[in-house]
Amino acid sequence: MIALRKLDDADPALAHSPIVRGLEKTFAWIQDNGGIPLTPSKAFKRVFVHWAAAEFDWPGHTEADLFAVNKVLNEPDFMPLMMLHDLMIATKLGRHYKGEFRLTKAGQALVGHPGRIFDTVVPVFLFRVDHASFSRFNDEPLLGNWDVFLNVLNVEAEDGATGAQLRRVLYGEPETGPFPQYDRVMGDLYIQVLRPLCWAGLLHQPQGADSYRTEDALFMKTPLWRAALQLETDRKIQGATRH
Repeated sequence: MIALRKLDDADPALAHSPIVRGLEKTFAWIQDNGGIPLTPSKAFKRVFVHWAAAEFDWPGHTEADLFAVNKVLNEPDFMPLMMLHDLMIATKLGRHYKGEFRLTKAGQALVGHPGRIFDTVVPVFLFRVDHASFSRFNDEPLLGNWDVFLNVLNVEAEDGATGAQLRRVLYGEPETGPFPQYDRVMGDLYIQVLRPLCWAGLLHQPQGADSYRTEDALFMKTPLWRAALQLETDRKIQGATRH
């Protein structure tokens, strides 16, 4: 697993991470209200889901985005929240107890420490979660690994790159035909690499007219990329900057 740099709690780059922000707000809610109430199927109840949708301000999953397609929100309707729930269980930061989700001692130790939250959760999310399982087609993992993906993105996204540009560099041009067709490789690249990096806060996808078409969407490195990553291609970028 690629090592991320440990970050100080006061590092302003942490503000770019939706995962860190979502967990901080979840921890604060538990501190103020006690455990999060659970449904019989052990999902978060709507009272918390609605609150989280408003408070997290998750890119692409804002309160307005979610209520545009749902009258009420259950946990599965807010995919990033469902992901955070699973992550907290997997990293043993929280557990289900008597109809509530409560923080463990390990979770309580992270309250007020965004740097520690990033160090504990983001490497697990990026490098251990099977992101291919989120594909509607049950696709296999992409050809490549995180070392390749991060070093290529380090160069290509230095000044921002579209999904189509990144797809072309990593896998070549998509197949063409007489009729428009879904580019599964582009879809997998987004689900398995680009979206996880955006949710971690290492990449940013500005919201615009083309933001829902992944080929045209722009992906840019955030300050958190430089703060958390040390990559082989850093020297190439530094050399290009000097010239």
